[in-house]
Amino acid sequence: MLKGYLSKKAKIIDKALNKCLPLKSQYPKVIHEAMRYSVFSGGKRLRPILVLMANDVCGGEQKDVLPLACSIEMIHNYSLIHDDLPAMDNDEYRRGKLTCHRRFNEAIAVLAGDALLTRAFEIMANYGYSSNIISEVAKAIGTEGMVGGQVAELVEQESLHTKTDKKKEEAINYVHLHKTGALIKVCLKAGAMAAKAPKRKVKALENYGQNLGLAFQITDDILDIKQDKGVFGDFTYTGIYGINGSREIAFGLIEQAKEELKVFGRKAKMLNQLADFVAKRKK
Repeated sequence: MLKGYLSKKAKIIDKALNKCLPLKSQYPKVIHEAMRYSVFSGGKRLRPILVLMANDVCGGEQKDVLPLACSIEMIHNYSLIHDDLPAMDNDEYRRGKLTCHRRFNEAIAVLAGDALLTRAFEIMANYGYSSNIISEVAKAIGTEGMVGGQVAELVEQESLHTKTDKKKEEAINYVHLHKTGALIKVCLKAGAMAAKAPKRKVKALENYGQNLGLAFQITDDILDIKQDKGVFGDFTYTGIYGINGSREIAFGLIEQAKEELKVFGRKAKMLNQLADFVAKRKK
């Protein structure tokens, strides 16, 4: 049931994204080709789906929140383009395809990321989302959120070998709560805010998002080890807690996430199923 639900929502988001992005034929073509290449490279659309799910569980209309969901997906893809650059992770492939800078070049990749970010805020403004929603999104991706987490990872990795286990734990929690978790959390919060949900429900979904986001990153670390993409000494949960310890932490976070959903009763069925899926996912 969940798989079919997610697939249906992903198709809706893809259709909306196609309308939100400039045509490949629009001058200057290369930048629009690069933007579309990255956005339509096979992502699962988890983040925009979370926006729709939060909006739905709070009684909102899907059509009213689709542009917001697309904006957040553009922001996510901007971050991936920049993460893959030689100055950052220096990755050649993403989702089985050449990364943006390998398919085009570094300059175009930087500009494609910039263009997706600015396009996202243009769409949010044009569709009349409140300044509070736009501010929450901006905060989640700035130095208090995603960018801050990315910077902290770069800084902390340099001195990881000198840290105690307690300091390593603090550092890795900060990085993942900000680098990955902040954007996932704001998907839930912004979706609820767009539905004009009461504060207690917005907060419940925000807390759900924070726990889900951290659990998502931990399961990523586990999967990387199992697929021989990572090593235990890296800046990961598995490097500190091992696979079994990391899995136990992830399951605990999922239970906390599901606890937050009790305020919604049976309406939160899909969000509960999604939490279980994150804990048990194999890819």
